[in-house]
Amino acid sequence: MGKVFSAHAVSVDGYITGRGAGPGHGLGDGGMLFDWYFGGDTPSRVFDGFRLSEQSARVFDELAGRIGAVVAGRNTYEDSEQFGGGSPHPDARLFVVGHPGAPEVGERQTLVTTGIEDAIAAARREAGQRDVGLMGGGVLAAALRAGLVDEIVLHQVPILLGGGRPFFQELPEPVRLRLVEAVAAPGVTHLHYAVER
Repeated sequence: MGKVFSAHAVSVDGYITGRGAGPGHGLGDGGMLFDWYFGGDTPSRVFDGFRLSEQSARVFDELAGRIGAVVAGRNTYEDSEQFGGGSPHPDARLFVVGHPGAPEVGERQTLVTTGIEDAIAAARREAGQRDVGLMGGGVLAAALRAGLVDEIVLHQVPILLGGGRPFFQELPEPVRLRLVEAVAAPGVTHLHYAVER
């Protein structure tokens, strides 16, 4: 069975969007958190159109290549315009954590209305021996509370946004992390942590 992990671009002060972000408004100032996806000369082997630095391509493609299914929360799903009815990953099915009455999902999407545990269980069955990727701070917090997260990767961009949507949401108790790897790259530092249980 594969691992469950989250990988997300964040500002140094922990935001994933800037002020004024949301449905119909994009990422606000937070759009610059993804400049490193296109600022290099090494094409991604997994995502068409991504041109990263050599260091970032190694980290990004290794993580993306592990994913067999993706779990996203309702906010991420809506903010991303339902991923156009597809998946944020070219080779992985998307499982959306929602509630009854949530919008209809696309052909490569599954709506799970019974909570994070069931969503991750369904994603694990789909992924087989590959890993499950988590998208969004709410899904990550819920999965951490349930004790289901193995790794967290922060693609930390050297900027202080000073406001917006924070990535990390409130947790009932501290979660200890162990640094596995830190890779400095142009415009971003990739921080790979294991969740200690």
